[in-house]
Amino acid sequence: MRRRDFIKVIAGSAAGWPLVAQAQQSKPIPRIGVLWHAGNEQEEEIYLGALRQGFSEIGYVEGKDFVLENRFAAEQYERYDPFAAELVASKVDVLVAVTTMAARAAQRATTTIPVVFVVVADPVGQKFANSLAHPGGNMTGVGTLPVDVSSKCLALFKDAVPTLSQVTLLANPTYASIRRYVEEYRAAAGSLGLTIREVQASKPDGVQAAIAAITEDGLVVAPDNMLWNERKRIAELALSRGLPSMSWNSDMTDAGLLMSYGENFSVQFRRIAVYVDKILKGAKPADLPVELPARYEFVINTNTARMLGLNIPPSVLARTDRVIE
Repeated sequence: MRRRDFIKVIAGSAAGWPLVAQAQQSKPIPRIGVLWHAGNEQEEEIYLGALRQGFSEIGYVEGKDFVLENRFAAEQYERYDPFAAELVASKVDVLVAVTTMAARAAQRATTTIPVVFVVVADPVGQKFANSLAHPGGNMTGVGTLPVDVSSKCLALFKDAVPTLSQVTLLANPTYASIRRYVEEYRAAAGSLGLTIREVQASKPDGVQAAIAAITEDGLVVAPDNMLWNERKRIAELALSRGLPSMSWNSDMTDAGLLMSYGENFSVQFRRIAVYVDKILKGAKPADLPVELPARYEFVINTNTARMLGLNIPPSVLARTDRVIE
């Protein structure tokens, strides 16, 4: 190649470099819309942190590789649909729906934007997916097992507190599946020789009065997002009444309840990042199987046990997955 032609080639290539660099710099950062059930980042700290950790574990840097567009419904059911519509209108790349109410709102808002759900019971039964292996639409994610664990919860509770004979179930009457949970706990209590009564709290300001009305010798907290948000207050109130307490969620045990048996939701939130990554790389939600948890965790807070004056039998402690001291 003659020198003059070589210079022309180099000059032409160099002229294109700024265009290539500009194109790379102008590539938009993926925006992940997240519809949460709590009221703010502080209330969602545990699971928002788990979600961010999940992205970090697969090499994503927030602000460089993705941006979170968070919306907080604050347990006000009427806010889910407007927030879902707002995220869809802003054309987020992926919409993460936290809890069944958020998933339902996302389903109503879009059939085209990929939706990844989490903390959703029986996603096939609720028609978020055609099947676990082949969801078939624009939704996939991590579901919860549609399995009755009330018998296991109450059996563990009774083993840990052998004097237990009467329990109260604290329930939110507005929670979609609450009647099923109540009936399951009633049946389980009868089979274990326990008597059970239900008290209700539909809003945070009703929790104190509900617990104050308990005359039984144990408290069981039914699954519900609002009650999860109020976990610290429930733990404090139960302790002030001298009530051993049981829940379905280990975060509540970390907050001071005596014990829990259920799924590890932090693990599920970390998995959401993997789904988002696959979708951003071209995978379709229809082809990404819905995951279900592989196991349940049994957790005991021995510090709470000491404050209640309880001696947890060694045979029960030996069965725990985690002990909080």
